[in-house]
Amino acid sequence: MEKNQISDDEKINGEKTESKKTDEISSPDRREFLGRMGGVTAALAAASAIGLEPIAGSKGSEARASAPIIPGPRRNAAFRIRRDTAEFQRSLPLPRNLTNGDETLFANRIGSFSKTLPHTSLGEADPMAYDAFLRAAGTGRPVDFESIPGGPGRLVNPQGGLIFSLDGADSHHTALATPPAFSSAWEAGEMVEVYWQALTRDVPFVNYGTDSMIAQAAAELSRMTDFRGPKSGGAVTPATIFRGETPGDLTGPYVSQFLLKDVPYGAMTIVQKYRVPNAGDDHLTSYNDWLNNQRGSAPTTSNSFDPTPRYLRNGRDLGEYVHRDFTYQAFLNAALILLGFGGAANDESNPYSGFARQAGFVSFGGPYILDLVARAANAGLKAAWFHKWFVHRRLRPEAFAGRIHNRLTGAANYPIHSDVLNSQVIAAVLAKYGTYLLPMAYPEGCPAHPAYPAGHASIAGACSTILKAFFKESLVIPSPVEASADGLTLNPFTGSALTVGGELNKLAANIAISRDTAGVHWRTDGVEGVRLGEAVAIAILEDERATYSEDFVGFQLTRLDGTTTNI
Repeated sequence: MEKNQISDDEKINGEKTESKKTDEISSPDRREFLGRMGGVTAALAAASAIGLEPIAGSKGSEARASAPIIPGPRRNAAFRIRRDTAEFQRSLPLPRNLTNGDETLFANRIGSFSKTLPHTSLGEADPMAYDAFLRAAGTGRPVDFESIPGGPGRLVNPQGGLIFSLDGADSHHTALATPPAFSSAWEAGEMVEVYWQALTRDVPFVNYGTDSMIAQAAAELSRMTDFRGPKSGGAVTPATIFRGETPGDLTGPYVSQFLLKDVPYGAMTIVQKYRVPNAGDDHLTSYNDWLNNQRGSAPTTSNSFDPTPRYLRNGRDLGEYVHRDFTYQAFLNAALILLGFGGAANDESNPYSGFARQAGFVSFGGPYILDLVARAANAGLKAAWFHKWFVHRRLRPEAFAGRIHNRLTGAANYPIHSDVLNSQVIAAVLAKYGTYLLPMAYPEGCPAHPAYPAGHASIAGACSTILKAFFKESLVIPSPVEASADGLTLNPFTGSALTVGGELNKLAANIAISRDTAGVHWRTDGVEGVRLGEAVAIAILEDERATYSEDFVGFQLTRLDGTTTNI
């Protein structure tokens, strides 16, 4: 290097001497500047502002059209985009995540997750083992997690809650509402709902309006005014039972069109018929099986399957779907279905809608959208895993059912709200299974990680938000269908128009709530998990917004609360 030459790295490292210039467009004001200018264009303008060469290698109108991109300034511009998006995320206030207090309130840890640890005959975690668990959560060291007593089951990836996120917000910079407390009416109401979901798994969705057990469940949940949160109120009907709480959830068939329609999959088409368990295939209703399961032992039973593939037609089918799916499967399928609709499905903000000589591909096209769906899925999991392991450590419904069983059989005197202890569903469970335990759809019961929030729900919120950003939410889905009672055929649905936005919200709810139907999650795990995923995806889109070369007005999408947001 000649004496007077300055490397690109030295230019970057020397920016402190240009602080007055750079401060004028620093984060978060610089963030707004990037949004107005368009990502790469703005970054290059910023490069010029601190004395770097123009990207075309010459000045103004004298630049040759064929001039090559000069690597040095481009590298500096890329650096600044990364720096400024990171500074923008860092500038946001840190949320204060509050627990429900159960871990501190109960010395015997009856309100906290403890699966795979040593347990007493009541299913209470060994105190020394739980203390070791807390030490590991405090240090985050792999060796401390390895020192937690228990087994043979293994805790599922607590280190995943410590991994850093470089897309959007870091997982530890996300907020989550406080979940219901162990002794609350809210928790009791959610448990009543989970029991009813277990008892009605085999009722076809198309029969909800006429089924006597669904009517009984709706009537009891209507009396549980806290089961969707304090002062939530509102009657539950067979038309609204077990549905989500976002725009679109209450319109049309229970199952989203994206879980029913054929999926264009490259050179083939996937018909969405699935292997499903037989009716009545329930597990862990024996106390010994339940206790061994809490201790981490392998299941002694397995699912029995229907030899005939079915369209998803009831809670058991949907519960099995979210048992075997890979993380973003449903949203990959939804993206492929939407891409199959062609350009008419593109959001109005897509810059290529107005181009005559260019089409989206690497940006604003199929490859880009599919990549973002996958990236958002894992980012949603990172945020969920932080809250699961390092904030809330909420117990699972199957564990709470064990507390109810021991309370009602006189083995223990736990402070459980009377709404669940005196419920009709409790009596129905006892009459059918001989215990008060929750009938589980999966032989292994719940996974070996805490309940709150649901990982499936966080993925669902993140992926559905990405899809709402790129596709036209108001587009009416053509030829809507619903599964027959036997799941062998799809019948035309002739009711209200079903839109892309509404059906994406419904898809997120189907994925989240079906984990409740299987017995492994609570309603709030799903509702708040979807909201968490939405926030994660919005943060990713904020960062992506700064990288585009196109003239782009920004993303506009409808949030889960019904409001419109602009990115």
